[in-house]
Amino acid sequence: MNTPQAIRGTQDIFGAEADAFAHVVETFERVRKLYRFRRVEMPVFEKTEVFSRSIGETTDVVSKEMYSFRDRGDESLTLRPEFTAGIARAYLTNGWQQHAPLKVATHGPLFRYERPQKGRYRQFHQLDAEIIGAAEPQADVELLVLADQLLKELGIADGVTLQLNTLGDGASREAWRAALIEYFEAHRADLSDDSQKRLTANPLRILDSKDPRDQALVTDAPKIDLFLNGEAQDFFGAVTSGLDAAGVAWTRAPALVRGLDYYRHTAFEFVTDRLGAQGTVLGGGRYDGLMESLGGPHTPAVGWAAGIERLAMLVAAVNEEVAEIVVFTEHNGMDSLALQVSEAVRLGPRPLKTEYLYSGPRKNRYKKAKASGAWRGLSVEPHENALGVVRMRDLNVTFENPMRNKVKEALESRFICEETEIANAHSWILTERKVA
Repeated sequence: MNTPQAIRGTQDIFGAEADAFAHVVETFERVRKLYRFRRVEMPVFEKTEVFSRSIGETTDVVSKEMYSFRDRGDESLTLRPEFTAGIARAYLTNGWQQHAPLKVATHGPLFRYERPQKGRYRQFHQLDAEIIGAAEPQADVELLVLADQLLKELGIADGVTLQLNTLGDGASREAWRAALIEYFEAHRADLSDDSQKRLTANPLRILDSKDPRDQALVTDAPKIDLFLNGEAQDFFGAVTSGLDAAGVAWTRAPALVRGLDYYRHTAFEFVTDRLGAQGTVLGGGRYDGLMESLGGPHTPAVGWAAGIERLAMLVAAVNEEVAEIVVFTEHNGMDSLALQVSEAVRLGPRPLKTEYLYSGPRKNRYKKAKASGAWRGLSVEPHENALGVVRMRDLNVTFENPMRNKVKEALESRFICEETEIANAHSWILTERKVA
């Protein structure tokens, strides 16, 4: 019988990769608490219309990449391809308006049926942060400062650049859109097939096309700055001056766009050249028109998402955590005490990362402990007129560390300990502590 294989575009994460993945999530959780973003958990699937109405029927995500199915009630459901639409739906249906401006953050798996490549999977994972109900440019600044701080605490900020642009307000964007249609219509024959299809429905998408035929035309395409009114200029100026005040470096990227109509003002990406063609590690923008597409009132909002897999690839090798202490016994009849010693040092006043070795030949336990990479070993041995004796064994580290005192405190919390030296090793003779 053949063993089933993993589905293409999914991954089994283990070892150093799993440690890097966990490091990204743990760092995100720590940083979002510093900035007072509330944690939310979202359903893995929604009604298909949540995504088709918010992301857009004509986009590749909706038309080609969504995992949609009909349930037993013949309702069309979709595995979430992104977080923002579901969070917007929850904001409208759960009465979260009372908390506006609402700062929320989440992370978890998303699903898109696209071609797997480096850092891109069909089941992938993202971090997500949103501010809903705040029209002020300071909300954009706070989100970007949060993202910048996350990258710094992950240790990957060097070589990652914040690219920033404005899409203007509704009036500015519409004037720019009309100018782009006129410009690209004059060069329709030179556009790629995809861009010819986008020309009327979504001309801004042509600006971020990777097709060489389109890129040759984008250079001379009309720029948004020609169409910004005073209000839009002031908004973008407030964002850039806020970033400068916060010490967040940025660079202007006039071709950076968001193709959907509900995006306004700020658009941004943190990019690197260390991941090949898939250089964006975090991106987002202001989406003031999204709530209306879902039947809600006009609600200003801004957010970003970041691929956990891509961030983990950038994280400097997160060493797989090794035990600080390895507990083992080479003697029959001492397993129960060895287990108690393990629990004592794991749960003592100053807990230690502890590995309890109980498998394999007893004569090889010390060698196995040494191969574990742990700092010290605790060998549990029999002792006359006592429960046993615990000897601290040197394994791999020769420098001084506070391990001895931590072990002493841990053992004293469960046993009566008599300190001694046995075979040139610091040891503790253990007797039972009577509980009153």
